[in-house]
Amino acid sequence: MEQLRPHAETQYAKELKQLKKIDDRPKPTNWQLSPWAVVNYIMGGKLKGGLKIEPKYYGNRRLIEVAVATLVTDRALLLMGVPGTAKTWVSEHLAAAISGDSTLLVQGTAGLGEEAIRYGWNYAKLIAEGPSEGALVPSPVLTAMKAGKIARVEELTRIPSDVQDTLITLLSEKLLPVPELNTEIQAIRGFNIIATANDRDKGVNELSSALRRRFNTVVLPLPKEIEEEITIVKNRVQQLGKSLELPDTPAPIEEIKRLVTIFRELRSGKTEDNRTKLKSPSSTLSTAEAISVINSGQALATHFGDGVLKASDLAAGITGAIVKDPVQDKQIWLEYLETVAKDRENWGDLYRACIELI
Repeated sequence: MEQLRPHAETQYAKELKQLKKIDDRPKPTNWQLSPWAVVNYIMGGKLKGGLKIEPKYYGNRRLIEVAVATLVTDRALLLMGVPGTAKTWVSEHLAAAISGDSTLLVQGTAGLGEEAIRYGWNYAKLIAEGPSEGALVPSPVLTAMKAGKIARVEELTRIPSDVQDTLITLLSEKLLPVPELNTEIQAIRGFNIIATANDRDKGVNELSSALRRRFNTVVLPLPKEIEEEITIVKNRVQQLGKSLELPDTPAPIEEIKRLVTIFRELRSGKTEDNRTKLKSPSSTLSTAEAISVINSGQALATHFGDGVLKASDLAAGITGAIVKDPVQDKQIWLEYLETVAKDRENWGDLYRACIELI
């Protein structure tokens, strides 16, 4: 059966295999590719022999180089940024390129326990045999330590502070004590951790200074230029459209441009021409959110329209993305429509479609 979302190492297996063939640079122990090849896998482009690699991240190449260089050392990597800046996407592809396995994942939540990072127990075996290696259930992090691979910890700041601190000994000493067995498990070369975090969510748990020192932090920013953001949205929509079984008809670039313009102006609190100050809603209005709005609009156009994305298909998605607070955000969105969208050239259809939903 066809998977809805294959892992990066499966989806891009052909690229990884081709890169491995031409990769003649030094590889750290247990790395599938050299740091040079990992960066080229993430950033994409044309390489020697006519090999063309699809970009996985659109942004500053130097940030990815710093991230990869960090993982060569004994420092863990922390990818920071507001929601929707491709932290998880970059984390997954880094693990796929380095270890050939992006599945060693701990998803951070407010209710996460220490066993998700350390280990748990098979209680049937524990009762029958007592504490033993056979009864121990390794976490993804422990599995990565034993195999010399990359482990991923998503939403690190969502994890309770006492559970976060479980990582301190693990990152500084590269070992995990197992007091129940009177032993310890040492990481083999190649092991490291990529964590992601943002400080915009409610319920964020600040990292202790001791833990933060164990990470090298790379901040992934929102796109600086509107053209760059439009390109990201356009390309990701095309990629996701295939897995969602949407028609091959690309989303009209003008609709993408209007959506991205709205998000950028509300995020920055001013219009693109700097003539009008705006209030910003509580929502993040990230690039990832824009991609989701376009995909939703295309689904509407495909199943309930003529197959061509129009303003009426976008309106519901835009309103849903902006209006998270039904009182404050609704008023901010209405003000934007009346003061900016209403009089903007060729925006009349979008203005009318959005007003009808308020």
